Amino acid sequence: MSASSSARPRAVRKSPAERGEELRAAAREIARSDGLAAVTLRSVAERVGVARTLVVHYEPNMEALVAATFRTIAEDELAEMRTVTDAEATATDALRVLTRALLDTGRDDVTALWAEVFVLGRRNEALEAAVRDLMDEWQVFVVALIERGVAAGEFRTDDPASVAWQYLGMIDGINSHALVKFGAATERGRLVCHALEHELGLAPGSLR
Repeated sequence: MSASSSARPRAVRKSPAERGEELRAAAREIARSDGLAAVTLRSVAERVGVARTLVVHYEPNMEALVAATFRTIAEDELAEMRTVTDAEATATDALRVLTRALLDTGRDDVTALWAEVFVLGRRNEALEAAVRDLMDEWQVFVVALIERGVAAGEFRTDDPASVAWQYLGMIDGINSHALVKFGAATERGRLVCHALEHELGLAPGSLR
């Protein structure tokens, strides 16, 4: 047998659990680098180096895979933010650190995913549900942070839920602007902090 006709080496056999996680991890890598729209049957198969039929075997519904991919990335982000804020001694410090982290351009991969899901979710019911679930979780998280500040006498508001919703809306909007480099980075942060200081009865500059 000539060298040119030798068979290709077979792929390493993996357990169903290992192969399934490998495919899901590949989907997350693609989403972070190229966006959720790039998570397709072909791209996942090529990233792992397997046949498309194998991907279909483990992930027969690509819309569900896209939704699960976003959910995992977004849940990891929220868990990270909980850890960051829990380490701060005061609610003001926690809110300052949270705002800085969420507006950090070093997180553009996750920021871009959030901007993308509001469009893709209109035609993907599983993704739409995942987005709503994560938004609810963020709302609960920020409300708890604001209530912590109110209880400690740091913040003044009788409607933490509305302030939290306004805050998250500003973060999403400002970050969408940042993705296309609209407005100076320092001004984007200042606008969010200024509005939040006003809503919470904080002295100007408290969150900067």
